[in-house]
Amino acid sequence: MRWRTRLTVVAAVLATMVVIPAASTANVVRVENGVLRGVEAADYRLFQAIPYAAAPVGELRWRSPQPPGDWSGVRDATRPGARCAQLASQQGNQGSTAEDCLFLNVTVPRGGTSGKPVFVWLHGGGFTEEAGSDYDARRLAVSGDVVVVTVNYRLGIFGLLAYPGLAGSGGFALADQQAALRWVRRNIARFGGDPGNVTLAGESAGGKSVCGHLSSPTAAGLFERVILMSAPCTGTVPAGAMFPGLPSFPQWMPTAEREPDGKRVANELGCVDITCLRRLSTRELLTKHHEFISPTFGNAVLPRDPAASIATGQVHKVPVLSGITKDEMSYTATVFYDLAGKPITSAQYESLVGTAFGDTKTLVAQRYPLTRFASPSQAWAAITTDVVFACPTARRNRDLGAWSYEFAEPSPPVPGLTFPPGAPHASDLPYLFPGYEQPRNTLSQRMIEYWARFAHTGSVPWPRYPTTASLTSGHPARVDLAATHQCEFWDTVGQVRR
Repeated sequence: MRWRTRLTVVAAVLATMVVIPAASTANVVRVENGVLRGVEAADYRLFQAIPYAAAPVGELRWRSPQPPGDWSGVRDATRPGARCAQLASQQGNQGSTAEDCLFLNVTVPRGGTSGKPVFVWLHGGGFTEEAGSDYDARRLAVSGDVVVVTVNYRLGIFGLLAYPGLAGSGGFALADQQAALRWVRRNIARFGGDPGNVTLAGESAGGKSVCGHLSSPTAAGLFERVILMSAPCTGTVPAGAMFPGLPSFPQWMPTAEREPDGKRVANELGCVDITCLRRLSTRELLTKHHEFISPTFGNAVLPRDPAASIATGQVHKVPVLSGITKDEMSYTATVFYDLAGKPITSAQYESLVGTAFGDTKTLVAQRYPLTRFASPSQAWAAITTDVVFACPTARRNRDLGAWSYEFAEPSPPVPGLTFPPGAPHASDLPYLFPGYEQPRNTLSQRMIEYWARFAHTGSVPWPRYPTTASLTSGHPARVDLAATHQCEFWDTVGQVRR
């Protein structure tokens, strides 16, 4: 504790002694900054909105996370904390203007021994939306006998701004996540978790973050194993493949290349320096929220390109579980085309392929002929799934010696689609984080069993890559990930790059 005087220490201790009920303390935990009161149920305990860093506001906006302050008395940890500043979306994301948001949540199974494995979850959302509290971890904690920690981190312009001369430029979101992992190391034993047995897991942007931490020197010793779910963290994304109209880009860019964009955004907001930017309101900055949607490398938290680090083995040597959903990009074809009332036409498909693949467009079109698919939208979803997610993941799984999986459970038909959605991006998440009151589902229980087994032992019940487990509600099967997604072809035409 960082108390300044002995009198302050005595006063705080006396205060907590008065308010903690003597009859029941299972829902009361003392952490390094004070005492928490959470929710106590028959088979779990839940503590929410625990500050792991100081509020990044005022002069702390766009600075590395600082230690949280101490509190007196008992802090209420029964409700979710504020979501980090983000915009509401048509897909139902809840907006927020809060910057005091660096909170985490801890779900603890009741019973058994102490020293349980710890499962730290980094949410997805494209680095622009979502929160740790969006994920109900109670079933995973209870059925898997693991302590689950879900984390908020700064998003968009608040977490990823790259600006000339700014210390930590482009990496504040990852720095937040590492601050949360350090908090776990120091405090999780007080919840019955083993600080020396931490699995770091994430999906989409959260999974890409995990790839960053694998190659980050400042993450050394913060986790013992990792899970990468739908993590686009190697390769180059062709033009228009991720979103309509988006130019081609590598998954990781140098900080120096993005800092001019920070200067441009500042000018557009009427500022000539970072001091002025720190004075702007949260709402003003949110108008530029989507200008920054990925961490950069070439800063303190991420000095080198994670894709190159993975390819050359310059990563933390930990067990890896890694995979995708079978039809990742059917989500994009659904949201931006079919459900927007603009299903892709045959002529538009030809144009999209030409824009994305240039001189190799004819080879790509021949490999993915429209006659193989229910509609041009499905054909474009298949191409982009393979080149953006599946083949970079297959290569990464080989380079890391990972245990490989593919979530292949089909989603229900959706009115307005020109094709069956298959297993799109994020369709696996309700199975790993099911609603606590929902009836138990066989596939959900199987996924929780596998993920929890990995947290306990660092392995799963199938061989490492190239074996890939196909996860469906049917009998467990194995697939050839590279063959299923045409990866030899994509290597030949030079589209799957580091």
